[in-house]
Amino acid sequence: MIQLTDDEFSWLVTYIRNNYGIDLSKKRLLIEARMYSVLVKHDFTSFSQYFSYLKQNENELNTLLNKLTTNHTYFMREPRHFDFLREVILPQQLKENREHSLRIWSAGCSTGEEAYTAVMTMKDFFRQSPGWDTRILATDISTKVLAEAQQRVYSAEDLQNLPESWKRLYFTQSDDVFLLKDEIRREVIFRRLNLMEDFHFQRPFDLIFCRNVMIYFTKEAKDSLIRKFCNMLKPGGYLFIGHSENIQNEVPDLHYVEPSIYQKGRLDAKR
Repeated sequence: MIQLTDDEFSWLVTYIRNNYGIDLSKKRLLIEARMYSVLVKHDFTSFSQYFSYLKQNENELNTLLNKLTTNHTYFMREPRHFDFLREVILPQQLKENREHSLRIWSAGCSTGEEAYTAVMTMKDFFRQSPGWDTRILATDISTKVLAEAQQRVYSAEDLQNLPESWKRLYFTQSDDVFLLKDEIRREVIFRRLNLMEDFHFQRPFDLIFCRNVMIYFTKEAKDSLIRKFCNMLKPGGYLFIGHSENIQNEVPDLHYVEPSIYQKGRLDAKR
């Protein structure tokens, strides 16, 4: 095992924190374990050699980030959010939205199950009200998980939390695997995005998912990101965070609705 020196560890922690908001200050052993195979592949005998290589090869950043970030998701994870989408947000939209177009962003989407679940929830709700634009923007910093998200091939175990009717409607079974139908796949637009960078979206969103992402961030990065999310929400729009996360600092115009659900500007959601 190639070990990090104190200086190497300090450089990497600072670099990742400043550029990606991720706190690795307590992950020294994890870094050594996950990066060992990469160093061996390049015949490096120290992390300093790898860092020099990294500075000269921007594409290698993808490898580093893929190794050091954990991407764990599944269909219908934290189901209360999808219940709230179906029971509160979509009825509001049906009543008030004359454009029949929702703006939803899955930030830190990992392999896409969150975005696909949201699309299926909307398809199911709007089945009797056709003509709604239910496309979702899904972003992640990892090119590896974005590539996996677009393969859209799943096992029966992967679909165990979905209603049987959704499995029949939205998937095609081939031998022991299930293929996501184009009806759902084409509704999700995948893009690579570093959440620490400035956002350049032309229009605000009705709903932003950012679940189980900020637990890896420094406090400063988290506070900055929440403010940016608030700025990117429409009045009355919602922010969903992970159930293990919380927003401690008060953000102007962003109000607590229930655990892990916040709304911008208005508090008339009926639960």
